[in-house]
Amino acid sequence: MVVSMDFKFSDEQAMLRDASRDLLADRAPIGDVRGRPDDAADVDPGLWRLAAELGWTGLALPEEHGGSDQGLIELAIVGEEIGRALARGPFLPTMVVGNAVARGGSADLRAQVLPELATGSAWAAWAVAEPHSPWTPEGVATTATPDGDHVLLRGTKTAVQDAGGARWLLVTARLDGEPVSYLVDRDAPGLTVRRQRVMDLTRALYEVHLDGVRVPAQRALSGGGAEVQRLLDQAAVLTCAESLGVAGRLLEMTVEYVKTRVQFGRPIGSFQAVKHKCATMAMLVHGSRAATYAAAMAADADLPDAGRAACAAKAFVADAVSKVGGEALQLHGGIGFTWEHDLHLYLRRGKVDEVLYGDAVVHRERLCGLIQSERAVPVASESR
Repeated sequence: MVVSMDFKFSDEQAMLRDASRDLLADRAPIGDVRGRPDDAADVDPGLWRLAAELGWTGLALPEEHGGSDQGLIELAIVGEEIGRALARGPFLPTMVVGNAVARGGSADLRAQVLPELATGSAWAAWAVAEPHSPWTPEGVATTATPDGDHVLLRGTKTAVQDAGGARWLLVTARLDGEPVSYLVDRDAPGLTVRRQRVMDLTRALYEVHLDGVRVPAQRALSGGGAEVQRLLDQAAVLTCAESLGVAGRLLEMTVEYVKTRVQFGRPIGSFQAVKHKCATMAMLVHGSRAATYAAAMAADADLPDAGRAACAAKAFVADAVSKVGGEALQLHGGIGFTWEHDLHLYLRRGKVDEVLYGDAVVHRERLCGLIQSERAVPVASESR
């Protein structure tokens, strides 16, 4: 089945984009981002409060729990603006965890967690990745051992975004060999969190160690491995949106620079080789936009090939943001290598986005597997 996709934003979506950009320009200018050390708090409380008032925190949560029941497209719009501004904050992990609880949590769990997430009074983080393992359900080695009406969680998670100040962690572990996610209180006994030093100076990532953390069994979310994969796809698309914001801003910065940088008595942007590089950057940005929003639309429409679209988007965008960053660095020349220039902050953000929720290799391998499984036609036995 061929589905026509219109990439033009509705009036409401355009208003969300403009309002989000204005908020970040006012409360998270690049100068403030540069002034915050990499060990600063996970989130600016003032910015997070205003973001909640704007509706970010409840954007995709059910209306019955204080949300506005929007889709992945709206989340991607906000994510793109966050990437463009290099803003801090737990928007992406909180939206993924909130969506997971809304789909797979018990009624009591939804009533306890979702209203607080919707108002922005608390946020959550997803602990899924593990050291030296791929961002896939098969890469999960943390164990969940039954203990009466509880389970005991043991293992180590890495690259857990904004876990330091989170109220809850969604921990994905293996129960009887099957991936299952449990909502765990951040201050649960046996759970320790350590800030990691990473390339991206604008984001807080943590290592989470679980040493026999005791969690009620009813805090497990339904869906098993299929739901874990769906969440990975959703997080990958939102990471693509952030990367798109990074790549778009790198293109803008580079075009502005080559228009004003004079060499041999003329702006370097007038040279054909420079024009070609800028055109290549523009094509990669436009391609990233198409892939990202196509994947978001496929997910919102619950299409059978939504997983394929997510893999295609992450594989393309992960490579594209790296190439755009490389061209931007080359065209900025010597100044692009300096600490004082903003360029390196965008390069760092883009490089980390390449890896989060699966790099291009992980998604290409899964995409090939999905295509092969769909093309495999079982041979019917001859009727006698």
